[in-house]
Amino acid sequence: MKGRRVKIAGMGKAIGGQKIYFGEQIRYRLMPEQSLLDLAEQAAEQALQAAGITITDIDILVCAMATPLQAIPCNAALVHERIAKGLDIPAMDINTTCTSFISAVDIFSVLVENWRYKRVLILSGDTASAALNPNQRESYELFSDGVAACVMVAAKEEESSAVLYSNQKTWSEGAHDTEIRGGCGLMPVFDMANNNREDYYFDMRGHRILKLCARKLPGFVEQCLQESGITREEIHLVVPHQASRALKIIMPKLGFTEGSYVDRVAQYGNLVSASVPFALCEAVETGRINRGDLILLMGTAAGLTVNFLLLRF
Repeated sequence: MKGRRVKIAGMGKAIGGQKIYFGEQIRYRLMPEQSLLDLAEQAAEQALQAAGITITDIDILVCAMATPLQAIPCNAALVHERIAKGLDIPAMDINTTCTSFISAVDIFSVLVENWRYKRVLILSGDTASAALNPNQRESYELFSDGVAACVMVAAKEEESSAVLYSNQKTWSEGAHDTEIRGGCGLMPVFDMANNNREDYYFDMRGHRILKLCARKLPGFVEQCLQESGITREEIHLVVPHQASRALKIIMPKLGFTEGSYVDRVAQYGNLVSASVPFALCEAVETGRINRGDLILLMGTAAGLTVNFLLLRF
């Protein structure tokens, strides 16, 4: 299977400087003097250095993030100001919430394959702590703040790196199981009052999400494996969205046994859009993933949206 001839040439990551313990679970939140832009700059520098290039070599800057840094402009323009000011590199956002990175790799691998761009810098990350409700323990103790960056380039003819298969689906019956209702067009920030304050916090109904995932994901995964012609045994490592501690429940139901997938929930929690690329970057840094390995990036996101992407690293 030839696929789209692209390669992840370099990755980087950065995480909030405040370390918090919830029992044996470790979470990271931004320090008062930190912003997500600081982390984005650090992660981008690492990724560019690992790829052996500079920002002037990048053809487009993509922020694949779940939450806006400002209402306007897009996140990518604000990151551009930090790392590419004075250059005319185009910048744009891609948002499928927690699976934004997988969606960005999917979309821009097509554009790189068709020579619209040669080198793409993708950044994913969110200030999850900004909207957490301290009265909702399930979500308040789950999330961390962090950013991961990736340089994706056109692969050379002799290289095996490629995106081999991708699929994405949305079941909107889960649209209101993970949400922040307030702050945008349907419920403007100016309407916030004491009687509706919780509408402006992150709200998660974990049991409803898990039930919907249990109904939809097994069939989706089987469809993807059948269409791609790839078996579970051929996959070197699965890098799933680190959604919650329920990862240990859902992954075996999808046919992936312990050890065949990355589980870093206890160490970092849910990093929202940075979750998959952060785990991928760490696996590369520690030697768990090497060039030529067949990797599955997979995750669920608010919507309910699911992504499945097979990558020859």
